Amino acid sequence: MDLGLFMMPLHDQRRNFTELLKQDREAVILADRLNFSEVWVGEHISCSCEPIADPLQFFASLIHATKQIKFATGVLNLPQHHPARLAGQIAQFDHLSEGRYIMGVGPGGLVTDMELFGTQDKNRAEMTTESIAIMHKIWASEAPYDIRGKYWDVVVKDTIIPSLGFGPMLKPYQKPYPELAISVMSPSSSSARQAGEQGWSIVSANFTPVANVKTHWDQYVIGCEKAGRRPDRNKWRIARSILVTDTDQEAADYLANETSSYRWYYEYIVEDMKAFKLLGVLKPSMNTLDSDITVQNCLDWMVMSGSPKTVLDKLVAFVDEVGGPFGELLMTQKDWDQPAIHKRSMELLATEVMPRLRQHCGTLQAAE
Repeated sequence: MDLGLFMMPLHDQRRNFTELLKQDREAVILADRLNFSEVWVGEHISCSCEPIADPLQFFASLIHATKQIKFATGVLNLPQHHPARLAGQIAQFDHLSEGRYIMGVGPGGLVTDMELFGTQDKNRAEMTTESIAIMHKIWASEAPYDIRGKYWDVVVKDTIIPSLGFGPMLKPYQKPYPELAISVMSPSSSSARQAGEQGWSIVSANFTPVANVKTHWDQYVIGCEKAGRRPDRNKWRIARSILVTDTDQEAADYLANETSSYRWYYEYIVEDMKAFKLLGVLKPSMNTLDSDITVQNCLDWMVMSGSPKTVLDKLVAFVDEVGGPFGELLMTQKDWDQPAIHKRSMELLATEVMPRLRQHCGTLQAAE
């Protein structure tokens, strides 16, 4: 099982943006030094709490500051982009990073971005599927191009001048194209089922309890079976909120602090889900009442915290509960309100917890 870092990133909007970018870069560089295999960064145009407008541009600043970590968009919101422009940008970044790119995509979930780009009343799931298909066709073919869709057309045929290089579009470094992954969060997500049908990877969100995470794999398997494809658990990444400290008491004291970034994070998530009637994402069972969705309960349900031994025990139980090992555990970054605690948490997870968790996973796989 690999270890990655998932960064929405989510920050206190009162902080200085320049300093936030420096801190986010520092987190990626530290993750690379600790041998995290991937880092995922989101894309939001109109949100001061989730302020990365262009994850590819952000990643480009880190290619030569890191050695081995792969860069994953988490996610590119496809309805907000023309697929031809995005195909070129992805191909260019894939070459700049020499294949260290994972193509995380989705329909977008930020309502202000939907209003900004006029996609509120459109079928964004359908747009996402069409955009992927168009980009893959661009990368699989040569000029001239005549690709017609419901939402976009890609036509380059009447102005081609081969001697001047007019017409051809860039192809990625990775052949035939980078791995494609889609984010899933709702219980029994139809997106997980679609990913299984299409052969895409899935990333389960961190702000949903384990009971819902299990349904993501169930739906993925249904999609694979429908397409006659063997389900591969290596294509399943699961993001979790994890805080590792030297002692259990240190973690408890930090999480009890009303100003901790973990508490602020779930205040944001609860308010966000409540505003759009999505509280079901946060519920550990169908019998959970809306009134039970409190910040404290979310911390109890969704944060694995404590000493390395305590967190290891919780992760072992989690792996067993979701039916066994999966491809990658994604540690979800929180705002570095106390940088030393967050850096130490990354270090302890990478060096003390993960080796023992991998041993557990290896034992389970050998038993199979």
